[in-house]
Amino acid sequence: MRFSGFDALFDRARSLGRAKVAVAAAADKEVMEAIKLAEQEGLITPLLIGDVNQIEQLALEIGWNLERAKLIQEANPQEAAHKAVDAIVNGEADFLMKGLINSSDFLRAVLRPEGGLRTGRLLSHLAAFQVPGYSHLFFVTDGGMNIAPDLTQKKQILENSLFYLQRIGMELVNVIILAANEMVDPKMPATMDAKELVAMGKAGEFPGAIVEGPLALDGAVSAVALKHKGISSKINGEVDLILTPTIEVGNVLGKSMVYFAGATMAGIVLGAKVPIVLTSRSDTPRNKFMAITMAALSRTLS
Repeated sequence: MRFSGFDALFDRARSLGRAKVAVAAAADKEVMEAIKLAEQEGLITPLLIGDVNQIEQLALEIGWNLERAKLIQEANPQEAAHKAVDAIVNGEADFLMKGLINSSDFLRAVLRPEGGLRTGRLLSHLAAFQVPGYSHLFFVTDGGMNIAPDLTQKKQILENSLFYLQRIGMELVNVIILAANEMVDPKMPATMDAKELVAMGKAGEFPGAIVEGPLALDGAVSAVALKHKGISSKINGEVDLILTPTIEVGNVLGKSMVYFAGATMAGIVLGAKVPIVLTSRSDTPRNKFMAITMAALSRTLS
């Protein structure tokens, strides 16, 4: 199945009942606005870890009574992150969310060996996009975590995304390995990696996926462009997942869709035992809410 947009994703997530989210250093107004919306929409039950006085003051400012929320006092942001991880391990929460804490400090808490959330897999970022005029929600990886992944890392990034997408109900995923053009050229390492990943797909290493590439962006999303170029494709412009060659390509692609094409975007981090909501400071409460939806839909990923 495919999702027509974020509303369909939300409807599916809410049908599963409330997920429990542990928010580290929760005293952040926009984070709390997103959590408030998700709680009021029946999506989550929040565990807010941080400076309780600040959390309660922000709740008053945004008109949230915290009736369903559990609060845990911890003024130190890094210790709050440790307690959020402990909540996952102890079964008190289903997924994690970063609040007012530096991303590197937050991820150190997630990845510490004694924390219990490591899986041996690479952490990677998966973003969902709803673009006006495009028929369905599609996904891009990795514009947020891995700078210049090699072939082995790209395989893990792809596996992370496929595991998530198939878990949320996408039984067959159309994957495009993105490059600047369709010619395999040793001078363009992205095309060489694409060739190898496609070969892995044909060998059955990515079950439940059709993997094609290298393809430029126009061929990934447009059957007309493929026809003009004389390229035969099973996907034929109906892409579900785009794997980008570098973080710069993924980041620029995502922000271009948002700022030039009016797309709506949300993303989560995969590769740990649970989904992680690690949003940008520039994300709106609505973007953060949709990222919460993505995490709540999948929950445990081990």
